[in-house]
Amino acid sequence: MADSEHSSSDDITVNSREETSEESRADFSEDEETLIIRMYNLVGERWSLIAGRIPGRTAEEIEQYWNSRYSTSE
Repeated sequence: MADSEHSSSDDITVNSREETSEESRADFSEDEETLIIRMYNLVGERWSLIAGRIPGRTAEEIEQYWNSRYSTSE
């Protein structure tokens, strides 16, 4: 019984770490946001080109960020 409690606690710790790393990766600085907007105005939805200008960011992260902030769903 103690073993199952211990593994359950470990699962919670792992999940918390995953959420924290995802949250910190999802946070974009003001400079990154400005660059994304400027690049989007120049090249459109070419996320890989935009990501190439922002070290440590992937095209998928930038696209998700853009869609969550600026996507117009009317």
